[in-house]
Amino acid sequence: MGVTKTELFSDLQNEIAQVAKAFAHPARVAILDYLLKANACINSDLVQELGLAQATISQHLRELKEIGLISGTIEGTSVCYCINAQKWNEVKALFMEVFNRYTDYEEKCC
Repeated sequence: MGVTKTELFSDLQNEIAQVAKAFAHPARVAILDYLLKANACINSDLVQELGLAQATISQHLRELKEIGLISGTIEGTSVCYCINAQKWNEVKALFMEVFNRYTDYEEKCC
């Protein structure tokens, strides 16, 4: 596989691609969906909720936390995760900026 040449793209394009990558796996989407529905920090067993192995869930949680979409705290053996509201709103604005660039090209399109 070739090397990605991120320097060829703008900071905005690279940021959008990085965030989109986080949404590119259904397990991560399911985790985010669960956290959004909970609308609170959760420390329940996501293994039970999602039916995935603990190692798999841990990997996806780590990836979501690395880009800042979720926040987590560890207290003893308990881990609590929630949506990082500030980053969530930044990502929402980022994608809305892209989607709002579109105008009705129906008549101009080939």
